[in-house]
Amino acid sequence: MRALVKAHLAPNHFAMLKSMVQQLRGSSLPSIPFLHKGLYHLHLAVKQSLHCILQKGYFTPVFASRLANRPRQLQLDCGMPQIIGPLDITLGENCRLSGIATYCGRAWGEQTPQLIVGDNVDIGWQNTLAVGRTIRIDDNVRLAGKVFLAGFPGHPMDPTARAEGKPDTEQQVSDIHLCRNAWLGTGVMVMAGVTIGEGSVIAAGSVVTKNIPAGVLAGGNPAKVIKALEY
Repeated sequence: MRALVKAHLAPNHFAMLKSMVQQLRGSSLPSIPFLHKGLYHLHLAVKQSLHCILQKGYFTPVFASRLANRPRQLQLDCGMPQIIGPLDITLGENCRLSGIATYCGRAWGEQTPQLIVGDNVDIGWQNTLAVGRTIRIDDNVRLAGKVFLAGFPGHPMDPTARAEGKPDTEQQVSDIHLCRNAWLGTGVMVMAGVTIGEGSVIAAGSVVTKNIPAGVLAGGNPAKVIKALEY
């Protein structure tokens, strides 16, 4: 369309038309405070009502049907987590889960992977929990956004096997345990075989490759103990 208009208009006319279109793109009706403020609050009310109906009437009960147990109190926000592969999920009471998250179970093991979550746990936005054998998250644990618990890598170390599309080996797979009251900051990655001790805090962006003791602040790549925490 642009080429057709340009071919049938003189250069100065085309430049004028282009200028008018740009002005229209950047313009809008004037804001009338009384009217548009009311419309804004109406918009929020309708949006929140529809969100609540979908969450409580559809996403939460559908997700709960996938669990191995039936918690009485569950807060699920922003849709429903994606569940990939075989995975048994046990969820404690009063947990808060973002629907924008992925729970993945390793498909090649002899046993069904287990995700065991305690009471009063937060699993944040864009978390990925890749369960090789078992991921255990104890009571009161907090996972911020974009946390990745990597219980299995998905590919073998052998480049020939990897090129042939073969799965990871049993030696690459292990458990992850987040002990009671641990807190993982935004973007933390925890590798297979790691235990994070009770009450410890992992700084944002850290990669945890070895066990972290209880009651410390750890951070970095690979994560190391920075200091003991005083409560």
